[in-house]
Amino acid sequence: MSTGRLTLFDSPLFLGFDEIEKTFDRLRKSGGEGYPPYNIEQIGNAGLRITLAVAGFTMDDLDVEIESNQLTIRGKQTDDEERVYLHRGIAARQFQRSFVLADGIEVRGASLNNGLLHVELERVIPESKARKIEITDAEGGNKTPQAIDVEASDIEEKND
Repeated sequence: MSTGRLTLFDSPLFLGFDEIEKTFDRLRKSGGEGYPPYNIEQIGNAGLRITLAVAGFTMDDLDVEIESNQLTIRGKQTDDEERVYLHRGIAARQFQRSFVLADGIEVRGASLNNGLLHVELERVIPESKARKIEITDAEGGNKTPQAIDVEASDIEEKND
């Protein structure tokens, strides 16, 4: 699929980086979001915490979800139809904030405390997945090549 634009991953040496390119596109599109404000903290060597200021939202108003390494946090408040406002400066609003997580980052949990939503993350170091690739002949068989036993004296005789 050609988008007609030059990207970092256009080189033929980058095989299978389509998902990373899509991730960069998602980041670029979500960069303009300003609400709700948030912090990202380093907790110890392997921990991260995302804290969002969600005053006025209850646990039922919030949704935290992860799909394809994208953490999405949504909030939706509903209007109380029975209230009559003389002045309304606090609007019932909704939001969606997304964070793209690197491979190896896992969500450990979320908690709501004093109007702050905390999402706990942990960097998990994956096991090494190195493996040996078997080489077969061009016909698809699994024949082991046989070594030819040649002595140095045989080579000298042929060269004379």
